[in-house]
Amino acid sequence: MKAIHINCDLGEGGKFDAQLMSLISACNIACGGHAGDQNLMLQTIRMAMKNQVEIGAHPSYPDKENFGRKSLNISNSDLKKSICSQVLSLMKIAKNEGAKISHFKPHGALYNEAAKDENIAQIVVDSILKLDESLILYAPQNSIIADLAKAKVEVFFEAFVDRNYNPDYSLVSREKSNALITKKEEVFKHVFSMFSTSKIRCENGEEITSFADTFCLHSDTENSVNIMRYLKEKFQKNEIEIRRYE
Repeated sequence: MKAIHINCDLGEGGKFDAQLMSLISACNIACGGHAGDQNLMLQTIRMAMKNQVEIGAHPSYPDKENFGRKSLNISNSDLKKSICSQVLSLMKIAKNEGAKISHFKPHGALYNEAAKDENIAQIVVDSILKLDESLILYAPQNSIIADLAKAKVEVFFEAFVDRNYNPDYSLVSREKSNALITKKEEVFKHVFSMFSTSKIRCENGEEITSFADTFCLHSDTENSVNIMRYLKEKFQKNEIEIRRYE
């Protein structure tokens, strides 16, 4: 049976973390920058351990007001300090619980900017190297950060099952009405194409090549639990198992 790796951003205060946790391979836990706090990090780590789900850090710009989805004009040193502080908080809790942090995935504006801005990408990579060089970086294909990081840390290319793409591999802006894919049948069609044919059909109909190692479903996407249950059912019918790497 073939295996597919599905990750989900959790610990953000959403209502469906427990249901999603039982359906995925890996979780990316908010570290207090855009969402989350010490108690929520602890609860999410314990849920991940119970479900044998890989645990990752999900740091962001320190901006809960905008859920980390807007760029902040802060110095390089302050941004690096914030990223490291966020992840270290998660690492400390994980260590106390006997859990391992396996990967690192920036959130929101930090993720998108690191994909195209060499300065931001370098700050993120330097943060990982300072924290733990064994952390796996989740990054988009054809991105500056993936190219910058690949000689220094392990990189997993990530694709999104619930987002439409532009031909340059960037995500369609959330300001557009077609940014999100919320119908479960369309989500499956989207991810199955990426997984089985290595193709992404963009919003303009153009096809681009996909080499994703892991696929992300946003926990705050409408009907996220129903979508994941449907994906699991459809994958099983196609002899594909949702599985962790570890």
